[in-house]
Amino acid sequence: MRPGEAVPGHEIGSPGYRRMLAALVCAGIATFAQIYSPQGMLPLISADLGIGPERAALTVSAATAGLALAVVPWSFLGDRIGRLRAMVIAVVAATSLALIAAWTPDVELMLGLRFVEGMALAGVPALAMAYLSDEVDSRSRAIAAGWYVAGTTVGGLSGRVLATPIADLAGWRTGMTAVALLAAAAAVGFVLLAPRERRFVPSSANGGSRAVLGRFAATLRDPGQLVLFATAFLLMGGFVAIYNYLSFHLAAPPYLVPAGLLGMVFLAYLGGTVSSPLAGRLAVRHGYLPVLLGAMVVMLVGLLMLLLGPLVSVLAGLLVMTAGFFAAHAIASGWAGARAEGARSQATGLYNLAYYLGSSVLGWGTGLMYAASGWTATVALVGAFVVLSGVLTLVVLRRDQ
Repeated sequence: MRPGEAVPGHEIGSPGYRRMLAALVCAGIATFAQIYSPQGMLPLISADLGIGPERAALTVSAATAGLALAVVPWSFLGDRIGRLRAMVIAVVAATSLALIAAWTPDVELMLGLRFVEGMALAGVPALAMAYLSDEVDSRSRAIAAGWYVAGTTVGGLSGRVLATPIADLAGWRTGMTAVALLAAAAAVGFVLLAPRERRFVPSSANGGSRAVLGRFAATLRDPGQLVLFATAFLLMGGFVAIYNYLSFHLAAPPYLVPAGLLGMVFLAYLGGTVSSPLAGRLAVRHGYLPVLLGAMVVMLVGLLMLLLGPLVSVLAGLLVMTAGFFAAHAIASGWAGARAEGARSQATGLYNLAYYLGSSVLGWGTGLMYAASGWTATVALVGAFVVLSGVLTLVVLRRDQ
């Protein structure tokens, strides 16, 4: 038995469990509202700064690239000083940087600040799942992970929905500032609500740095973990690409959706708010694999609907695709942590490294397909990402069932 395991974890329905979920929702808002707030304003940013769609998308990709590169270092820091303490540092630093970046006049400097902001924000996704997995009862992990992912959808939705109408009235910089202020309020809620760690064991008391590196290497040698990391890369990259370039697709003929209404498409995130905890409950009953593969099928159905002509069909397809993506993410991220006994911080750090690299690399790179061949080819490419992920998952992870 590891040190700290004699302390019982928070059970579903207990005050500590409820406080933890509320705190992680606040952390999700503070993190994901900031990082994706420019996404609904990309056409406005592009027009105001005189840059193309793929360069405007760098305002998102710069932050996710910084996040991707910093998640593993944050996982080691969290193992040393405590996951909760590290998350508090991350949220406070990132919120301060967001306020500065919003009013930086130089494009390159703004992108640089967004990159550093992403590095600070990395502390939350790098450690939240490990914090949750250690502190809740083992029977509650899949459900708690689903609720945490649901909280991240609330964060992503709130940032986009708040920023876009404000940007339409007062400029995109004001929109980003409003989101940073929302994030600051959520950060305060996180600090006040998060239960103290009761089962955390510092790395110095659990074998030291050499043991931590050994667990890190063992995670990289696990084929199942590598497939889960590949799933994170492919699905997140495709998901972000759809949202990045859908704004340009809907702003163009035949839709001509006004800039002030483009942010409303992010209400589709509510599909993920519902599907994430549902996926967690289904995984408890039926296992991770069938639920993960089913979520990918839902994503593919949504992608096909995006190719239909009527606007209502496109929006319905976006809702379905989003529900499928967040269900898949809830299962894959929870599975990565659950199969990494003794190396949860490293497993969740590597999962998030792949997740946000996908957001940065594929989220930006798919724009080259959009610029060259249009919307249909872009959706087809994202569909190929989902199919590849499904094949890898079925071939490698079915032995775990």
